[in-house]
Amino acid sequence: MTQRRPTSFDIAALAGVSQPTVSRALSGNPAVSAETRARVLAAAEQLQYKVDKNASGLRRQQSRTLALLFFEDPTPDETLINPFYLSMLGSMVRACAAHGYDLLISFQQLSDDWHVDFEDSRKADGIILLGYGDYLQYRPRLEALVRRGTHFVCWGNPRASEFGAMIGSDNESGGHEATRHLLGLGRRRIGFLGTVSEAYPEFLDRYRGYVRAHDEASLPAFDRLRVDAGPSELEGRAAIAELERRGESYDALFAASDLAAIGAMKALQERGRRVPEEVAVVGFDDLAAAGYASPPLTTVAQDARAAGAALVEALVERIEGREGEPRLLPVRLKLLGSSEV
Repeated sequence: MTQRRPTSFDIAALAGVSQPTVSRALSGNPAVSAETRARVLAAAEQLQYKVDKNASGLRRQQSRTLALLFFEDPTPDETLINPFYLSMLGSMVRACAAHGYDLLISFQQLSDDWHVDFEDSRKADGIILLGYGDYLQYRPRLEALVRRGTHFVCWGNPRASEFGAMIGSDNESGGHEATRHLLGLGRRRIGFLGTVSEAYPEFLDRYRGYVRAHDEASLPAFDRLRVDAGPSELEGRAAIAELERRGESYDALFAASDLAAIGAMKALQERGRRVPEEVAVVGFDDLAAAGYASPPLTTVAQDARAAGAALVEALVERIEGREGEPRLLPVRLKLLGSSEV
C-alpha cells in the first residue's frame, strides 16, 4: 500500500496553526513571525513534506528563482570571475534556500536585455549583479532596469550610486585604516596602486581614505606615488615598473586590490627589495591567495559571507515590495607578514 503524501493541512495540525498560515510561512511571506515560520518548517521537515515550487510559483506568477549575473573579468585561472565574487557564492546559496528560492547563475555579457531574458520570461523573480567594469559605461543599463521596474540589486559603492539597490563595503574606511596602519609603522612615502576615477567608484573611495589618513597625519599624499592599476597581478607588476621609471622612492604601498598587491610584491622581490623590511605592502579584499602569498599579505578584509547574504536579503525585500536603502558593510584590517617586520 502506497503511503499518503503529507499535505499542508497535516503540517497545520502538527504545528498548531491554520492551513493559510502554513502556505504563507512556506512561501516566505513576511507577515508570518519568525517563531511561527520556524514551527511550520520544523513540522514540514518532520513530515518530510516537499514544497511544489512550480505549482505555488504559478499561482503567484513567480518562478521562486533568483538570477546571479557575473561580470566577466580577466583572471589568471581563466574562470573570468573576480575571486572575491566567487567567495560570496556559498552564503548566497544558503540565503536563497532559507527564503525558498533557487539560484540561476550566468554571465552578464550573455544577455543584451536582462529584464526580458529573466523577469519577463519568468526565469527569475529578480537579478543580482556582481561586477561592472567601467561604472560610467555601466550606469545606463542600471537606469534601464529602474525604468522597466526590474527587481535587482548590485554589488558596488552605495555612496556613488543614485540607485537604492546598491550594497557594498565601506571602501573609504578600509583605505583609511590601511594607510593609517602604514603611517603608524613610520612609513612616510606610501604609494597607492589603483585606478582613481569616477568610473571605478570603489577604488576611488579607497583612495579617498588613503588621502584622509595622510591629511589627519599632516603629511602629503604624493601624486607621483599614485599609479593606476586594476585588480590583477599583471597590473601590480606594471605599477612597480612605472614607479621605477619615475625614479620615485617609497617605503610602503597600499594596493586597492589583493591581486595587484601580490603582483607588486613579486615584482619588488624580483628587484631584490625586501618585503616588509624595505617596502611594507597592504592589499584590499582578503582573497584566499593573500594568505598564501610570500610573505602573507596584510589586507583589508571584506566580509564575503555577510555580503552574499545581504544581497539576497535586499533582493527578496524588493520582490516583496519593501524598498531597502543602500547599505555599507564594515571592513577590518587583517595584519599579516607583508607589513609587519
